[in-house]
Amino acid sequence: MKKTTVTIPDTEPKGFKFFAAVGRFSVRYRWLVIAVWLIGAFLIVQNLPSLSSVTQSDNTNFLPASSPTEKALKLENAFQPSGTLSVPVVIAANQPLNDTDQAAIVAMQVKLAKVSGVFKVVNRGRSADNMAELVEVDTRANTGNANAATFITSLREAITQSNLPSTLQVHLTGSLATEVDNSNSSGKQNSELQIGTVIFIIVLLLLIFRAPLAPLITLIPPVLVVSLAGPLIAEAAKHGLKVSSLAQLLLTVLILGAGTDYGLFLIFRVREENESGLDPKEAIVKALSRVGESISFSAATVIVALLSLLLATFQIYSTLGEPLAIGVALMLLAGLTLLPALLAVFGRATFWPVKPQNHKTKKFGAWGKISARIVKRPVLVLIIGVIFFGSLALAVPGYKASGFGGGSSPPSGSDSAKGTALLAEHFPSDNANPTFVLFKLPTSFWQNPSYINRLSSLMASSNQFNHVTGPLNPNGFSLSTAQLTKLYSQVGSPWKLPAIQPASLKRIPPQSYQLYRAVSAYVSPDGRTIQYSVGLAAGNPGTTNAMVATPNIRNEISVIAKKGGAIDNGMFGQSSAFYDISSISNHDLIRVIPIAVIVIGILLGFLMRSLVAPIYLVISVVLSYLAALGVSVIIFMHFQHNSGLVFILPFLMFIFLLALGEDYNILVMTRIREEAHGMSLKNAVTSALNTTGTTVTSAGLVLAGTFTVLGIVSTGSANQEVREIGYGLAIGILMDTFLVRTLIVPSIVAILGKWNWWPSKHGSWVEQDD
Repeated sequence: MKKTTVTIPDTEPKGFKFFAAVGRFSVRYRWLVIAVWLIGAFLIVQNLPSLSSVTQSDNTNFLPASSPTEKALKLENAFQPSGTLSVPVVIAANQPLNDTDQAAIVAMQVKLAKVSGVFKVVNRGRSADNMAELVEVDTRANTGNANAATFITSLREAITQSNLPSTLQVHLTGSLATEVDNSNSSGKQNSELQIGTVIFIIVLLLLIFRAPLAPLITLIPPVLVVSLAGPLIAEAAKHGLKVSSLAQLLLTVLILGAGTDYGLFLIFRVREENESGLDPKEAIVKALSRVGESISFSAATVIVALLSLLLATFQIYSTLGEPLAIGVALMLLAGLTLLPALLAVFGRATFWPVKPQNHKTKKFGAWGKISARIVKRPVLVLIIGVIFFGSLALAVPGYKASGFGGGSSPPSGSDSAKGTALLAEHFPSDNANPTFVLFKLPTSFWQNPSYINRLSSLMASSNQFNHVTGPLNPNGFSLSTAQLTKLYSQVGSPWKLPAIQPASLKRIPPQSYQLYRAVSAYVSPDGRTIQYSVGLAAGNPGTTNAMVATPNIRNEISVIAKKGGAIDNGMFGQSSAFYDISSISNHDLIRVIPIAVIVIGILLGFLMRSLVAPIYLVISVVLSYLAALGVSVIIFMHFQHNSGLVFILPFLMFIFLLALGEDYNILVMTRIREEAHGMSLKNAVTSALNTTGTTVTSAGLVLAGTFTVLGIVSTGSANQEVREIGYGLAIGILMDTFLVRTLIVPSIVAILGKWNWWPSKHGSWVEQDD
């Protein structure tokens, strides 16, 4: 086996020697390296769970305990034990239900009660049109439990085995069933995302390299990492790590995009070293010695930015960082070992049919010519760039947050979607997307019925609600307080009544009996907590208007509680959860971003051996971020007339642009520093941009393309927010790639001259030309 002959002079930085050693190892033991990666990936995929089996889509699961929504949910515990969840089962027919239907429903309830994980089955009563019945299955399974899918499947199997009359249709609905269906849909969407992204990257790299093998070799490491990162993160999720469906999608995009970028950093440099006359294996070692540090620090900035999310209060952020950081760390390891090994195996065939041309002098391409003009008029370029980006940033004050419901909307055509439709058709309209208002009383309602009279009257007269359903009007029919107390004295608590009216209670009219049973949805077993299901005057709970109205609604509920004699109150639903999520998100934006900026600035300082360069590099990211957010406001809110942008977009946009934008900064700036050892700084900028311009723009196109594919595959109204994330990040990356990294940053370097590297000593570097 031929040994590589590249030597790294003692005057070179220690990092060059380290990465040269890594390169020699990967080249020399290439078959062993490849075998370890392939066998490891196979064993991991075969023996660990899939990521889709542990993801969560309901963002309310990530709210801190101190949020008003979580406090309201504690009041809801009066209706069911803490840590439990109800799975609504809707049974409907095209005609009024008869005794045969009722008997079949009871038999189905018996079947459901025998399912593992079920501790109670409650019949909530019949609809006002007498054509549907609502049954609730109480379980301690939850959306963070990997067994939730098994539980929902078991419920559906029990329904199928009940042999219900053909005239009845039965479907599950609610958050758990919707979560499972969304998880299944997310798994399919993730597969489409992977396929679409891989196809896009292959086509783009074919155009860039004009060689069939280079794109495939570039993609093998990130595709392999995607396949093994998911199961590893899923195994961690089984031991307590929370993983959202958004993390699953972003993991695929980030690894394929960033992994391809790191591959391009190395492969372009390998091609350059080949053209300088080095043997293919020697070229790999030298290329890795030069860009290994850039790749490592690039990955480090991404990992640091992601881990800074651990400081966030909102758990969808704090739990987003760890899974993605794991993926990037694995991608870094693959980029430094697996990719060099693959390049060593294929050798010159990597770039076939293009033959390397030996260039004694550098040939200037488009970016070399552009950079030559930049360094001649750097002040003018900088001024124009700042004005352009500043103008786009003026749209940022128009930003408004919208919700990100995740699990609130079931996938089209799914069982939970059909159940949701039946719920909306046969039960009060707010049941399709309910908002609940709760009041805790000082004594039991059954001992002092006047509480409900006052509270119901105040709720009905409030201009914040256009529909109020409670103990006095369950399922659309009215009951007086006197009727309720009389029924209570006759039959006891509505929670204890069976679905089929006993013969001993035939003296009570059937309709009154069923209405009284339905009261259990609004009065807790101890009678001390009253619940109302309301429609919001501000609009559908999923809209931005409803979310913005949340503070006023909560204030109104507090006033009603005080006037009605309640000792505590709360409100929960989609709009209030969105409001809490948005508020916490904005707080985290202010809290986390400065820390991420400081830590990444420190990393850049170590890499650049400078205190000056990190300052303007980070400032350039902030400018790029504000401009990209402004463009998103213009496109999505002004052109598409959306009421707002998904609340998570500003946060994700900053983290990704900060981390990934610095990747390109690192590549360009380290090359400028390398070139500046033998020429003037202006010439070094021109030479560096000439050699890295194509790499940066290619990498930017790949990364922006992967986020664009995310937007394209996110079809359906439930995924409007995911499309905004995909397209918004793509816009930001393109602007950052083509304008900031290749125009504005080089112009600043040219203006500052030797002060770029202060306080480093320049030694043998040639001084700046006048």
